[in-house]
Amino acid sequence: MNRLGKKANETLIEMALSADDDIAVLTKFTPSQSEGEECNGPETISTAGSEIPSSSEGLSSTETTLLIPEHQVIDKRHQSKDSIFFRDGVRRIDFVLSYVDDLNKEWEKKLERRKEFESNLQKAGLELETEDKKESEDGKIFFVKIHAPWEVLITYAEVLNIKVPIRENDIPPMVENPLDCVLFPLRLPEKVMHPEPDYFTAPFSKDKQELYLINDESTFFSPSMRNRIVNYILTRCPYGTEEGKKKFGIKRLLNNGTYTAAYPLHDCQYWKKASDPNCDSERYTLYMEWARFLRFYKEQPLVLIRKYYGEKIGIYFAWLGFYTEMLFLAAVVGLICFLYGLFTMDENMSSKEICDPAIGGEIIMCPLCDRDCEYWRLNTTCESSQYSHLFDNVATLFFAIFMGIWVTLFLEFWKRRQARLKYEWDLVDFEEEQQQLQLRPEYEAKCTQKKKNPVTQEMEPYLPLTSQAVRFCISGATVLFWVSLIIASMIAVIVYRLAVYAAFASLMENTQTLQPISGVLTPQLATSVTASCLNFVIIMILNFFYERIAIWITDMEIPRTHMEYENRLTMKMFLFQFVNYYSSCFYVAFFKGKFVGYPGAYTYMFNRWRNEECDPAGCLIELTTQLTIVMAGKQIWGNIQEAIVPWICNWWGRRKARNNPENLYSRWEQDHDLQTFGALGLFYEYLEMVIQFGFITLFVASFPLAPLLALMNNILEIRVDSWKLTTQYRRPVAAKAHSIGVWQEILNGMAILSVVTNAFIVAFTSDMIPRLVYYYAYFENEHSPMSGYINNSLSVFLISDFPKGNEPKENPENFVICRYRDYRYPPDHEKKYTHTMQFWHILAAKLAFIIIMEHVVFIVKFFVAWMIPDVPADVKAKIKREKYLTQKILHEYELEKLKERLCQGDTRATEKEFIATEGRMELSRAM
Repeated sequence: MNRLGKKANETLIEMALSADDDIAVLTKFTPSQSEGEECNGPETISTAGSEIPSSSEGLSSTETTLLIPEHQVIDKRHQSKDSIFFRDGVRRIDFVLSYVDDLNKEWEKKLERRKEFESNLQKAGLELETEDKKESEDGKIFFVKIHAPWEVLITYAEVLNIKVPIRENDIPPMVENPLDCVLFPLRLPEKVMHPEPDYFTAPFSKDKQELYLINDESTFFSPSMRNRIVNYILTRCPYGTEEGKKKFGIKRLLNNGTYTAAYPLHDCQYWKKASDPNCDSERYTLYMEWARFLRFYKEQPLVLIRKYYGEKIGIYFAWLGFYTEMLFLAAVVGLICFLYGLFTMDENMSSKEICDPAIGGEIIMCPLCDRDCEYWRLNTTCESSQYSHLFDNVATLFFAIFMGIWVTLFLEFWKRRQARLKYEWDLVDFEEEQQQLQLRPEYEAKCTQKKKNPVTQEMEPYLPLTSQAVRFCISGATVLFWVSLIIASMIAVIVYRLAVYAAFASLMENTQTLQPISGVLTPQLATSVTASCLNFVIIMILNFFYERIAIWITDMEIPRTHMEYENRLTMKMFLFQFVNYYSSCFYVAFFKGKFVGYPGAYTYMFNRWRNEECDPAGCLIELTTQLTIVMAGKQIWGNIQEAIVPWICNWWGRRKARNNPENLYSRWEQDHDLQTFGALGLFYEYLEMVIQFGFITLFVASFPLAPLLALMNNILEIRVDSWKLTTQYRRPVAAKAHSIGVWQEILNGMAILSVVTNAFIVAFTSDMIPRLVYYYAYFENEHSPMSGYINNSLSVFLISDFPKGNEPKENPENFVICRYRDYRYPPDHEKKYTHTMQFWHILAAKLAFIIIMEHVVFIVKFFVAWMIPDVPADVKAKIKREKYLTQKILHEYELEKLKERLCQGDTRATEKEFIATEGRMELSRAM
């Protein structure tokens, strides 16, 4: 890490000296270069291209134009609006900076910063060309175009350890899949899926350029590699000293308003190909073959995505696509389980007894709230008990076990897919790359103290331990406060549930217009739905504020590296989102109806509100309602935010440009008016999908259709993400990543937790275990073992035992007893109102079920994980072949160089060195 940092600094110094020499030579040179001439010689850094950004800052538009040599002043009306080249039509624009020359009190300071920064960029070897503000669409914005010449690219390709082709891959392709003919409609054209041949690659070295397959220097490095190299220089280029501290990096200049934007260019408009034949029009291809919703059934062109956007974005879409494919199996099984519940609804004995006027109609239930609520008949919950059977049946148990195994298959097969991508995308020896492990510019700028690195023996900035401790304490306290705020909001929603239930019960009883739907819209359901909607609104509001707080406290901690920054922010955001989204589901699943007490001895929250009871058919239907509203609401809101908001912003920003001639709206201006994807753009995409993953795993036993909803959302999500990235956002700077990072560990943790939560849902939230205990141990009719279950599951309470002040205001039918959901002795028993032996049998069965299910699923999970190797055998062979071939080529190269030195009489090249090199080649072959 530090070695590379040092190398980069040396490179900047060396290139600064060479750049100064070139400029000195150019002062005597008369610009007469033709438009099609090669631009890699000394003429590339012309006075027009390199000195305008610093010399024209304080000049008028006319004066600035006069500084440009006549051959470079091209009327914008004659220039293609899709041009991605300098005015000479040869040098490619690798990056664009923009700024507004506003005459405020900071104007002079910004002017000096820009002069210094652009001068240092030129010293680093970059070539600049400025578009005057009078040529921009609004007449206010300057654009500084940046080109990285060949010498800069090869220097920093070595610094960044970029792998480049050395020989075409000679390993035969995999045997064709027999299902290829069936999957043919899902395939994309071969030229889209594999736009380039497959090569063996090796890290680039300036001293060994003849080893690499360099056919054309202008296209050897892809545009994504070029913008990555330029961005590396921009983030480390100094621009002066302020307040005794060295200032550097484009990010700080963007934050303080010196520049308004910094971005690489898209290669063309997304709806049509570029007119320039030298442009690949990859953006157009991505839009036509990938970013349109009508292509939702097609595979993704991952190689082209990686080539255009870089590996980090490519690995996200590869993971999202693989996750969506695996969801298809879970969705099919979940749909079958749901259909089983639907087709067996009429056979459900519990709902039959509840709906039977002779059974459910004769059972009088105790009031669900004090004083204001009345006695009610059990058959009023007929419809809800029937709907509950859709999700609370034997298939629920099977599906919970299946999903525990499915999660393992998903994670293990993703590791294999990821290993294949690592090889295909040249990421095998990638150790989170220098870009991730290098010190963050903000860390270097804010840490004024230095200490010696024990490895490199060089001085480097560091943050004292006391400062770290104080920052972590503030950060931890802030996170704890916000988590407490979520819990407080959840308690407020619970209080809402308790407070409005009586109001809903009274409203539905006294309102004639609601009588026809009273069977479906019960007070319990109305309370549950409105509370779920209220909870969702609170979730989104808290998310909005916490996202900004989390970024602020992570910045305050001053993480050392980019990877450390992302990991810390990820853990903070995920912890908050986990509590925020899942707390209400955990309450309904594991707390509601569990601590109610019984008539005459109810438990109260804050000694005021009586705790909620579950429906006689169980709490599972309420958990399903809660899960559906939160999950579906989040997905709908997320798609609105991702698609509609950027589109509206871009439409508003481009409304003036539509009135101008098309050829006046240049490529850099079009991209300037787009939205910024941002460094945390992928972070939010991963977070959204991981939260969804939690919904379909942690609580899937309550809602088998959750994977189907997730599948439909993800099919849309892939196209929405691709559409917005291709059409609504500026081109992101390419970055490398060999995995999904810390999200992999989060998914593993959620997979383990999901086994526990689903076991508890089946045991304690559904009615499955009580029904099974009754079926095998307490049945009353051998011919119909489940008949009488409802009567058995309801205990008897003597109305006269109600404490004074808690009994209902009215008892018009003079009921003597009422029933409630529990297993307690009747009032005429010597142990009245205490738990019966059946209660303890059921509790023991629930605990036994949890232990057995967890152990069975965990054993199967670990066995499956052990059986499936993380790296496919053919990928291992290809990796070994590439390493062998690379070593062989490098050794042969060294041997040839040594032979040349011996032939030329180089005394330093000894015969022993020649023999040693030849022996190393033989040893490499043997290995």
